[in-house]
Formats: sequence, C-alpha cells, structure tokens
Amino acid sequence: MSQSFVLHWLIEQHRADRLLCLVLDSQNERDMRQRWLKSSRYEQYASVYGETVVAELADTGPFLFTFDQPDDRRLDALLDRPDSHWGWLASLGKGELKPWVRHWQERLLVGARPHQALYRFHDSRVLARALEHLPVEALPAYLGPAISVCYWQGSQWQSTDNPAPGTCPLPDSPPWLHLPMPEEPAMEIRLANAHRFLLAEHVQAYAGLACAQDPHIWLRERLAQAQAWGWLAPERLEFLLIQSLHTQALAPHWQPRPDETPDEHFDRVYQLSRSWSGEMPS
Repeated sequence: MSQSFVLHWLIEQHRADRLLCLVLDSQNERDMRQRWLKSSRYEQYASVYGETVVAELADTGPFLFTFDQPDDRRLDALLDRPDSHWGWLASLGKGELKPWVRHWQERLLVGARPHQALYRFHDSRVLARALEHLPVEALPAYLGPAISVCYWQGSQWQSTDNPAPGTCPLPDSPPWLHLPMPEEPAMEIRLANAHRFLLAEHVQAYAGLACAQDPHIWLRERLAQAQAWGWLAPERLEFLLIQSLHTQALAPHWQPRPDETPDEHFDRVYQLSRSWSGEMPS
C-alpha cells in the first residue's frame, strides 16, 4: 500500500497554494480525532453535524481538519491503513473551510420525514462509488468548494479533480442518491440511521438497553434479522426496532411461516401486534 501517490498529490496541492483538508470519520477514529483537535487551531477544524438538526450526533459525526504541510506526521497512522475507511483528503481554496462545511450540511439528510437518513459522505467507500458513477457535469454539485479529492478506491489510491469548484445549490434530485450501494457501507448507513432514530424517538428505552448490553451489537443483530426477513423498508425496520426495544424476546409468531412472502409475513405480524396492543378489534 504505497503512500507515494498520496504524498505526490499533497505536494501538488500545497504548491498550488491550496488548503489541505482531512475528512475524518469521528465515530471509528475517536482517538485520532482527539489527537488532531489537541494539535489544531480553532479555525482549522469543524464538526459537520454541529449546529444542525443532528447536532446530538456531533461527537460521532465527521470532522474536517485543515493542515499546512503535505508531510504532516499526523497523517502517517492513517495512510498506513487506508482500508480501515477512516475518511479521505481534499484541497480547498484559502478561507473555504466554512463554505465547505455548509455544503455538506446541506447534503446530510436524505429523504422525507419520518424516514430521513444520513448521507455518509465521509465514508471513503461512499465517496469512491459516487465518483466512479457520477458524470463530470455532476461533480461541482457533489464536491462543492473542494478543488481536488484523494481517496482509497478499494485497492489503490485515486484522485479526482472538480471541474468547477465553488458553492453550488443542491439539485432537486441529487444523482449521487440514485446509485446502487454495496452491502457493507449500506449496513453501516442503516446502523447509523437506526441509532439516530432511537436516540431521537425512544431515548429512554434505548438508554435502558444500553445499560444492559452494547447497543451497537444489539442494533447489528436487529438489522441482520430485518435483512433476513426482507424488512429493510424504513417503516418495517422501525416497527422491528421499536418492538424489539420493548420486548426481551420476540414471540414465536414473529417467525416467518413456510412459503410466506416478506409482505405477507410483515402484514401478519403487524396486524397481530396491533390487535394484541388494543389498537384494533381482535
């Protein structure tokens, strides 16, 4: 995993008098984030989720850090393990950090209430897939003020230049939201969105569960169950999460019957649950 490509890209951007920027996944790189926070000036970093409707997730959301030198030693530990999906690198014009933060804040939430989801732009796999499929004319609306980006593309480093860096309005139907998603990052996105949903809508019960077991392990098990049953549609997944949160073990009737389709399975369980909770006549 040679770092020469990244170092060459960093030197080129620095020589062009551009601001170097690290996009860091704070959820999985908490120690690294703290190291950068302690060694950065206030104007050199920003939390993307801060001061947004998902501010309660700021501690686990992405952080953007600018740095001055292409040979910054703080990068070494990250460049040594590019396949750990810690994030990616970008270059900006001087003074463009705040506009770039606003750019991503405008693109954070996907979908309409109550089924909104978070767009994980800071995941190198999400970025790489978008840049692989987007036409050149769609790049300015996607990358905004970023002049160039450097990221891990599965097996090698790659860079992409923005043909028209600057502030761009969010398209009515962003093309990057209509790309097929590989299963691994799709599961991480579902996990983040399920965590956010339970924090926002069922925080007391979720906190009680967290006292007894690791909530992320519990969420992964629930999501695996939803996937096995074909219940990944937002309303079905929410139903499974809520019911599981308030019940130690799901009753036997929750299991699918032989030759039962996912639609038939969900409708049967949903109607039985409503009936037993008194929401409809039995």
